[in-house]
Amino acid sequence: MEMVYSAIVIMIPLLLAATGGLFTERAGMLNIALEGLLLIGAFSAVSAVYFTGSFAAGLAAATGASVLLSAILAFFTFKLRSNVFIAGLAANLFAGGLTVVLSQRFFSTRGVVVLRDAGHLPVGMYACASVLLLLTAWVVLYKTPFGFRLRACGRYATALSSLGIQPDTYRWSAFLISGFFCGIGGSFLSLNLGAFVPNMTAGKGWIALVIIFLGGRRPLGILAAAFVFGLFESFSNYAQGAYNIPADFILAMPYLLTFAAMVFVSIWGKKGNC
Repeated sequence: MEMVYSAIVIMIPLLLAATGGLFTERAGMLNIALEGLLLIGAFSAVSAVYFTGSFAAGLAAATGASVLLSAILAFFTFKLRSNVFIAGLAANLFAGGLTVVLSQRFFSTRGVVVLRDAGHLPVGMYACASVLLLLTAWVVLYKTPFGFRLRACGRYATALSSLGIQPDTYRWSAFLISGFFCGIGGSFLSLNLGAFVPNMTAGKGWIALVIIFLGGRRPLGILAAAFVFGLFESFSNYAQGAYNIPADFILAMPYLLTFAAMVFVSIWGKKGNC
């Protein structure tokens, strides 16, 4: 049971980031800035709780900061016509540098920012909320006119334009939604730990992108893929003390799984197109 609980804890930020990334992917714009969005959300959450003592303030700050960075990314992509991948990489680098600068400015440290006497984060509430938000995403994407048009942006953008509907408007919305989900995921990362650690996302944004495709770009598939990855990482943490295996190899296991999943999805996709 402890391993399952640990898997759920690991799954939460991955599931939230992947759910947000699903909106941009369905809109035809892969958002590779999920890593930076998670990181800026994590830092903002800790900063707000540090000064206010309120988890609600931390959640609000995290979502606000992540949505703001998403809006900046969308501005460069759609208004200035920057390459979405280059802009996404720049957003990731910007988030990493900005958190260090702000940490030095507000906390006089470029290292760990620790929350003291902040209380216990309601992990169960986050877990339930992440699943409910995933179900909400399913309803929005597949049961509403907004979702229908957003998904059409990915394949039938020209047809939408001929009907007087601007695809970029829906893509803007997809990026902002992506930022909202990543902000929540980032707040969980830092508040559950009770501290902000530089680059604490450790590739979770990239893993979330893999989860999107491993889950077949479907909400329920994403839930299953996120839980499987969480379970695998939970097992690797357990195996460090239970088996006589080099620690570096054990810690690399979740990322080896990610790599293997990417290869599998790529091969399966090519077979499906034959």
